[in-house]
Amino acid sequence: MRQPDIEIYLKDSDADHKQIASWLSEALGTCSEWQQKGQTWKCMAGNIPVTWVPKAVGKWNSLFLESNQTPWQDDIACARAAHEALQVEVRCAPGTWTEEEGEEDADRWIRISDDGEEEITWRTH
Repeated sequence: MRQPDIEIYLKDSDADHKQIASWLSEALGTCSEWQQKGQTWKCMAGNIPVTWVPKAVGKWNSLFLESNQTPWQDDIACARAAHEALQVEVRCAPGTWTEEEGEEDADRWIRISDDGEEEITWRTH
């Protein structure tokens, strides 16, 4: 099932919003100029609203695509594409997490890096 939106986390020192815009322009359509609002950056990639939050979790930047119209079925597919395009370590949730699943499952993440793909426990709260 296609996720309603996409959110992945990229390791801080390895990518910035300009590199992200370049990748998204190829994948989704031309990116508009980034608009900074406080700690958050926003743009449109094609017709998809994009939010970039530097250091959202420690040294990790959040990339949020507010649409189910991306070329990726889910976070993992997007994370794989981001890793391949940007050569950075990427983390994402293994699927759509809901409150009912509890805190335990909220700490389950997929890590995609040069070492491959693995499930990890990442306490983000």
